[in-house]
Amino acid sequence: MSDSANTKRATAAAESRFAANPLRNAQDRRLPRIAGPSGLVIFGVTGDLSRKKLMPAVYDLANRGLLPPGFSLVGFARRDWEHEDFAEVVHDSVKQYSRTPFREEVWRQLAEGMRFVPGVFDDDNAFVTLRSTVEQLDKERGTSGNFAFYLSVPPKFFPTVVRQLKKHGLSDGPGDSWRRAVIEKPFGHNLRTAQELNQIVHEVFPPNEVFRIDHYLGKETVQNILALRFANTMFEPIWNRSYVDHVQITMAEDIGIGGRAGYYDGIGSARDVIQNHLLQLLALTAMEEPSSFDADALVTEKLKVLNAVRLPDDLGRHTVRGQYAAGWQGGERVVGYLEEEGIDPASVTDTYAAIKLEVDNRRWAGVPFYLRTGKRLGRRVTEIAVVFQRAPYSPFDATETQELGHNALVIRVQPDEGITVRFGSKVPGTQMEIRDVTMDFAYGESFTESSPEAYERLLLDVLLGDANLFPRHQEVERSWEILDPIEEYWASHGKPAPYASGTWGPTEADEMLARDGRSWRRP
Repeated sequence: MSDSANTKRATAAAESRFAANPLRNAQDRRLPRIAGPSGLVIFGVTGDLSRKKLMPAVYDLANRGLLPPGFSLVGFARRDWEHEDFAEVVHDSVKQYSRTPFREEVWRQLAEGMRFVPGVFDDDNAFVTLRSTVEQLDKERGTSGNFAFYLSVPPKFFPTVVRQLKKHGLSDGPGDSWRRAVIEKPFGHNLRTAQELNQIVHEVFPPNEVFRIDHYLGKETVQNILALRFANTMFEPIWNRSYVDHVQITMAEDIGIGGRAGYYDGIGSARDVIQNHLLQLLALTAMEEPSSFDADALVTEKLKVLNAVRLPDDLGRHTVRGQYAAGWQGGERVVGYLEEEGIDPASVTDTYAAIKLEVDNRRWAGVPFYLRTGKRLGRRVTEIAVVFQRAPYSPFDATETQELGHNALVIRVQPDEGITVRFGSKVPGTQMEIRDVTMDFAYGESFTESSPEAYERLLLDVLLGDANLFPRHQEVERSWEILDPIEEYWASHGKPAPYASGTWGPTEADEMLARDGRSWRRP
């Protein structure tokens, strides 16, 4: 069969699959958001992120009909592989981790564009081969010179890879084609290193062609924060200091560090999660309505919030860091952080962090935002809880409202994605007895469309040049400005507080909220 016939067949199959596609065109849902001619180069393609997330996401996009027939995938890693070996690795990853059904015709079309380049990041010959491979794919597959370079590598290699791309002419494509850099977190270790890295990257790629991945921003429920607030008149009038008592943002994990000792030790939970994920969730929760949902408008409003964030005056009373000790998790005895393989027994790296922040603007003045994250906690959950003030006057006796708490709106980011509203209701019977009840919205029960995996959405946005869901360098640097003073304080004030695995963190975190007359939610 000719190449033209193959292309027509692939296009027809993609159009038929688009009927059930959840990543439709925002302007006209009848039109797919299909990437144009393009390719993707993944550095560090043998790592877990690539194997479990990136390669399956590429296949799922192709299976949904959102990649062009000539899409090309290039792997770069320190392996003695041929192109066929790489295709086999991708095949195995797709079969194990993809979210859409395996279709042989889709796989064959995708596999035709797979190439592998062996080498290390400072190997000039490897980058010469990479350039030749990219140019060859451009001719054979019709990529029009458009390539994104995904740096799925440890942060210490970011400068090397970016400079090699520049040195070997890979950062600039022919004619009006585009070249983009995709960078995983952590983006720097503090403000200084983030600024240095931004300078290096921007010397090679224009700022609008640099995509910093925060996979939380690709989650459907995170984007639903904006829909919840700005598409509904019932919430926005009470989304302010006059009605909100406080906000809790939680990302809890029930696992330990696993095999990530080399990455995690010396970084810790605050740098790993608060600096990026939780501060982004805070910004989306607290921001004003943007003039539109394009990248510039969203960044403008998020930056206003981040610039208004104020640290507590007493970091000792309003920040807590912890480190998990041995305990029970899921019915099994687990070791503490210091007993994990590869961890220095004298390590002071935090596996739990909780901080109190305030946003000094007209909407939020005086409303505390409590952020917490940790490993080996009671269960895996990420949520945003907007807790409202109590009613100023209650005609009910204390005995009638003994169990009544604060009204709350809880956005569940993961798992069991959805929204819960807690409010007081009369208990059936002759007496006026009030009790807390909940109304629940669950994505899986309310929509027939399946939610795309975060990396599907983000990879497609990279190929389309849509930067709405990617933090800009100003946001990254401002987030480090917020976290750096806390990290500096912790570094000079003893060790993290221990907490037993399977609990909800150190008692010091409970005491932090108790001083304000509040308590943590139990998700």
